[in-house]
Amino acid sequence: MLTWIAGVGAFLCLLYYAVITVYAGFTVSFSWFWVAAAGFLGIVAWGSRYCRLHPKRFPLWLPVSVMTCLITGLVIFCAVEVLIFLGAATSDTPGLDYVIVLGAKVQKQGISNSLKQRLDKAVEYSRKSPGTVFILSGGQGADEPETEAQAMYEYLINNGVPSSRLVMEPSSASTVENIAYSRLVIERLENNRRELAKNNRNEISPGPYLQVEEKPLQIGILTSSFHVFRATMIARMQGLTDIHGISARSDFLLFPHLCVRECAAVLKDRLMGNM
Repeated sequence: MLTWIAGVGAFLCLLYYAVITVYAGFTVSFSWFWVAAAGFLGIVAWGSRYCRLHPKRFPLWLPVSVMTCLITGLVIFCAVEVLIFLGAATSDTPGLDYVIVLGAKVQKQGISNSLKQRLDKAVEYSRKSPGTVFILSGGQGADEPETEAQAMYEYLINNGVPSSRLVMEPSSASTVENIAYSRLVIERLENNRRELAKNNRNEISPGPYLQVEEKPLQIGILTSSFHVFRATMIARMQGLTDIHGISARSDFLLFPHLCVRECAAVLKDRLMGNM
């Protein structure tokens, strides 16, 4: 049974690699995973068949150890993917104070499809929540013609979002930096707002009044559906407690690949203490 399962899995991995390569070209990051997975599953299929035909040539601990590692890896992978899917299925929370829009690739011919989906979601959200301020977060990579923040600003302006509701954060180069730098921008904006409110209050004639505590800021993180879980977990690790994920659509054909790649990113950030 294992021989057939591993063999079919190897074939499907190669087939999917061919499909995404034809669909999106050789520039798809992490696509080598599917070739490596096919090779690994092919070895497992061959090893399983060989052990079955020559049972006395291998000690019992070897196949038991291999199966234990495979099952453990599969359980971890499935657990992480469930969390990713739950993040992708999150519903929008309207009326947030700030929404951090995470950047994505900007190509010479224009914004990538992934970034366009995020920005279209931002336009949709802005119409439902007219008081929300958007923090556009993304720096400039070596092969990008401009910062992701600038490209996002131009797209949103051209699609009817007022410039007064847009603030650029053009320095970040990763999800961790997206959140950290955007948090600093929000803190600066809030300090300016408090200072302005204080000055206005000083101009009012003295008299009895009741001062109440400000409500905690509600902050959203808008990103691609597969990315919501990791982004919100990183935000909570950085001290943003009242955080809400906003899920933008992902490319249907690339979605399985993106989820597998995101699983690796989740495990890496977890090991590095980012989430």
